[in-house]
Amino acid sequence: MDTIITSAEFRGIFASLPTAVAVVTTRDAAGRPTGITTNTVTAVSHEPPLLSVCLDQDSATLAAIRDHGAFAVNFLAETGEGISRVFAEKEPDKFSRLRHASIEGALGGPVFAEDVVAHAECSVHAEVVMGDHSIVVGLIRGGSTHARVPLMYHRREYSSWRPARVAGEPV
Repeated sequence: MDTIITSAEFRGIFASLPTAVAVVTTRDAAGRPTGITTNTVTAVSHEPPLLSVCLDQDSATLAAIRDHGAFAVNFLAETGEGISRVFAEKEPDKFSRLRHASIEGALGGPVFAEDVVAHAECSVHAEVVMGDHSIVVGLIRGGSTHARVPLMYHRREYSSWRPARVAGEPV
């Protein structure tokens, strides 16, 4: 079977699946914060605690992660749509355009504490090049969770997903 789907068909298939939205952040070689929006974060292992994220080979954030050796994953809450939109762009100095202040994670990746359902602070455990992307595996060294509603992305639209009960809400 030699036929493969087109890039547009590939995107259509994966746009059909609702996904959580995350912003991966780190620092570049000059110490400046950098980041990118993604929906490709997944759990890998709980012992040791590993996650993976897929990043385009041309991504400045991937280059910075390689240099820095660490990154943070900000799993956005429904209040984080503006953050997602800023980090989905290819504009430089995205952090100067944000109204929300970030805090420094233990490993130097900025964390958006007010607009996340959770964040994970990771050191690079491994990287696997696959096609035009790299799968970066992070060893989770710290993080936090919050009882907030997650931001979702489906068919190129943002929405929130309100489970039957958000942790911390009365039954």
